[in-house]
Amino acid sequence: MAKARLSQRGRGRRRPSTWEISDSDTEGPTGAEADSEAAASAWDPAGERRAAAEALRLLRPEQALRRLVVHVDPAILEDAGADILMEALDSLGCEYHIDPQCPARSLRWSRVKPEPCFHSVPPEVWAAGEQDPLLLLLEPEEFLQGVLQLTQICGSTCSVPWISPESPTCPHLAVIGLDAYLWSHQPDAQEMQQPENPGVARAKVAVSWSEVEEALVLLQLWANLDVLLVASWQELSQHVCTFTKALAQRPFKQFREFQAFSFCTAGRWMAGKQVTRDGTGLRGAWWRQIRQFNRVSPAMADAVVTAYPSPRLLQQAYMACGTEQERLALLTDLPIKVDKGKRPRRVGPDLSRRIYLFLTSTDPDLLLDLGA
Repeated sequence: MAKARLSQRGRGRRRPSTWEISDSDTEGPTGAEADSEAAASAWDPAGERRAAAEALRLLRPEQALRRLVVHVDPAILEDAGADILMEALDSLGCEYHIDPQCPARSLRWSRVKPEPCFHSVPPEVWAAGEQDPLLLLLEPEEFLQGVLQLTQICGSTCSVPWISPESPTCPHLAVIGLDAYLWSHQPDAQEMQQPENPGVARAKVAVSWSEVEEALVLLQLWANLDVLLVASWQELSQHVCTFTKALAQRPFKQFREFQAFSFCTAGRWMAGKQVTRDGTGLRGAWWRQIRQFNRVSPAMADAVVTAYPSPRLLQQAYMACGTEQERLALLTDLPIKVDKGKRPRRVGPDLSRRIYLFLTSTDPDLLLDLGA
């Protein structure tokens, strides 16, 4: 019986609670506290500012120019004046590759995106130069043959002679020495008097300047195609360099367009003066607004703000005046604080008139500063 009781007592006892710690468990806060700490650690203001500064640096034209590549068709190098173009590309600072292009005798621009693309820059900015521009070089005779086709077969079915319908991009055209070619191929008096063989007459391309101008208008209206007429390879090289620099500036300009008001984004001197609901900061904003007038010193702005601490008080003073002359001269005799020993000064009629017109005039074309 004693043994049975002891066994029953042993069965009735509870084992103390124990905790098992596995390798997969981690110490620390859980739930909402862990999420808040993770979000706080993920948001790094200093890192974001560094990334934004680096992205802005990569968008600078001098940096974007290094990522531009000019692809030159080998057929262009067959011309004797192509050395001028290659020297200009060398001095420009961008890369250029000599590889076959379609169509032949063309230049194509491509852009290398930075890796990685920063999220602080909108995707539209990085995609500003995805469509590769193309410049097609034409010989004068080849261009005139196309002009003849455009001016004679004029209608809705007329297609641009130098562009393939399968071409994904619409190229720009460049013709070197067209003016000299037309002058050198003008028929003289003997050729006009002598009868020509009909076969020889068909082989010659006779196009006047008026027909060339008509073709330029048709190309602009129908195909939205620009034609560059240059006299020499030197002039063409200058155009290529200018166009390349413009492409390098495009991402930075696109980025500035996405910034709504870039002149007051950040920084103490650009942020402006904040005015709260209780009027704190209004005096400083009013002072800075007066300082924006030409030829207004800080002491002159202090004199106006001391007499009328807000624009509303000044407008009420204008309403209390009886005549227009009193309103124009309301601020004239306000004293300006000067150092001891110096002559006393006052605001004067010019600034008084300008501030009055600025606050009361409804004419948007009114010139406030007559001395400008």
